[in-house]
Amino acid sequence: MTVYFIGAGPGDPELITVKALKRIQQCPIILYAGSLVPREIFAEVEDSAECIIDTAPLDLVAIIEHIKQAHEQGKDVARVHSGDPSLYGAIGEQIRQLEQLGIDYQIIPGVTATSASAAWLGKELTLSGVSQTIIMTRYEGKTPFPERERLPALAASGATLAIHLGITRIHKIVDELIPHYGEDCPVAVCYRTSWPDQDKVTGTLKDIVKKVRDKKLTRTSLILVGHVLGDTDFQDSYLYDKDQPHIFRPREKREK
Repeated sequence: MTVYFIGAGPGDPELITVKALKRIQQCPIILYAGSLVPREIFAEVEDSAECIIDTAPLDLVAIIEHIKQAHEQGKDVARVHSGDPSLYGAIGEQIRQLEQLGIDYQIIPGVTATSASAAWLGKELTLSGVSQTIIMTRYEGKTPFPERERLPALAASGATLAIHLGITRIHKIVDELIPHYGEDCPVAVCYRTSWPDQDKVTGTLKDIVKKVRDKKLTRTSLILVGHVLGDTDFQDSYLYDKDQPHIFRPREKREK
């Protein structure tokens, strides 16, 4: 048997990959993070799957026990996480357990909240001459952070930032970013991107705290920071520049 760690995307059931959906349809045992993954994703297998278990109330030991039982019965498991499981999916600790037990696994990537939020905002997160780097991080909380990864150190790069799990500390985030980005730097806060109750707030580092508090956003929000969110004065990329030939678009021969 195999355990498939599956990225279900940010919330919209249509933002799941074809491969992910096929694996879900093939697995008799489904374990999913019910606090972040919509049950609608399993609509086609509600009657055919042997069991669909919400793991939100379970700890690691209980989750692994379900997998061990499936392994003993030779039944594949779809372990479904939100977004992309390799980003804040807590699959590392599960994989470590599976390797110790000799249980095969595969990872199927998914659409991230960052990419879905950028699409919702109608923005490209990498613009020529503005920012060519995206840093995905989270704000320091219970999880220990090395000094080199604390927000001020990352902000020194001036890169586009996608900050997870920091909405309740947005005032601290703003204080740490203003020295590097300036008060006028654009910010977008996206709440439950692609879910039916999705919401968003846009502004600058100067006014975003008040706007977020007026909306009363306190969880499940992604904070995007960077001049790419508001900059219209950027260079065209070389990709489609007629004066920049490449292997797929050779330079045209000119008549003498």
